[in-house]
Amino acid sequence: MMRLVRHGLMYGNLVEVSSPSMVGRYNRALEHLTGKQTDLKEFHIDISGFSPEIGDEFDDPLYLNPNGCNRQFILLNVAQKTAPLLNAHFSTSRSILRRFIEDNEEQLFALSIRDAVVGELVNTIFSIRTPLDLFDIRTIDVEADTVGGHVEAGDELTDKIQRFMTEPDGWWDDVLIADMVELSKHTGDIIRTPIALQPQSFEQGNFYTSHYGGLYVFRNVKRTACISRQHLEADDLPVKHILTLQNRREIASFLSRNKLVEPVFETDKRRAESILRQKLDFIVIDTAANRGEDLSDVSRRDLRALKRKHHRDLPDEYHDLERVVRQLVKGERLPRITPEDPAFFYLLRSRHHADKQLVNMLLSELTPLDFRQLFICNKDSFYTQYQSWSDAKKTFAARFLSEEYVVDKVGTRTELFGPEPGMSGEDEDNNFRSEQNMGPWGAIPRDDDEDEDDDDEDDD
Repeated sequence: MMRLVRHGLMYGNLVEVSSPSMVGRYNRALEHLTGKQTDLKEFHIDISGFSPEIGDEFDDPLYLNPNGCNRQFILLNVAQKTAPLLNAHFSTSRSILRRFIEDNEEQLFALSIRDAVVGELVNTIFSIRTPLDLFDIRTIDVEADTVGGHVEAGDELTDKIQRFMTEPDGWWDDVLIADMVELSKHTGDIIRTPIALQPQSFEQGNFYTSHYGGLYVFRNVKRTACISRQHLEADDLPVKHILTLQNRREIASFLSRNKLVEPVFETDKRRAESILRQKLDFIVIDTAANRGEDLSDVSRRDLRALKRKHHRDLPDEYHDLERVVRQLVKGERLPRITPEDPAFFYLLRSRHHADKQLVNMLLSELTPLDFRQLFICNKDSFYTQYQSWSDAKKTFAARFLSEEYVVDKVGTRTELFGPEPGMSGEDEDNNFRSEQNMGPWGAIPRDDDEDEDDDDEDDD
């Protein structure tokens, strides 16, 4: 894994904490939340204030996230908003934290000059005992204050100022005036520098969670589903379909009927040809690495030679995608590919909607040979798979990602997936497109178990 660290592909963009004053401030916040302190003199933190070095020191990667829910956070600096979130149990947690920081940036900047800001992402449950508990999480409330309680004191001072200004005898209330003077010593001038943090709640609609081996929960769509990596012992979930990643046809139907995906070549066939050719290259690299080829300095010419050498050994994914690219170049009708074909999901990407990142994350698990999409959309899964790769593939993947992706992250994501949805959660078309959703070969066939109610819904 150190190869990834050296290339900035793991633990990248963390915030360094090295000055004695900031370490001391972090320790006060840490003791306030957990009752512990670190002996480290320098370390790095993510957007939530979690430090992988301190996690190793405590032998507890969940020291700020007990039971995997109600994540606590420590903000030393608003610069943390651009850092990643490590050990995330819910796909929504980082976006909630970033939105909270951006919405309260001025207040948090003023507060963090004085003290560390601590808080929690609060939901209605404190532990997850069954998969059904996940469906009780509907909203996430963000609660925050400094270790010294500056926000609470500021709220109290604001109330007293309001009393002083509105009550008829306020000017002669010596006790009230004395209280305001004492509170102002703690809060400073809250008229010129307000320190109030607005209460914020965020809806947790569709999401991924690492609990129970990894679950994709889609409940804010017309036809709901829970998709798991492994068989889930639960038949009481409030969704229409309970699927695993092996249910390829059912997943394809679910994605299509909810208008969540589109073929990569739907808008720009020339760009799609380039994207698919790169996917072909990644598959060749996987096959060549498994056969002991040296991939330390592979050129375009070398890739062509590897394709010729190992053409018969390449998996079905390659040959199906190659046929699609060939037809794209000719401008002819595309070959028919069904969900059971290994290449099917390599031809899809998410449409532009509020759950775009979540859908592309799911697709990355269904297209594991495309290590670039896996890294971009699903880093935890990438790191897990990376450990099982040959050394040759590890070397190639680390070099490719550092040279071809890290140098232009935004441009690469836009090229592959189109523009990102706005922070408001609405897409440019005010939710999903209304036309019939298409697969790589045309309309995706219906599942046999779709009932008549679904036909009625389609007519709405």
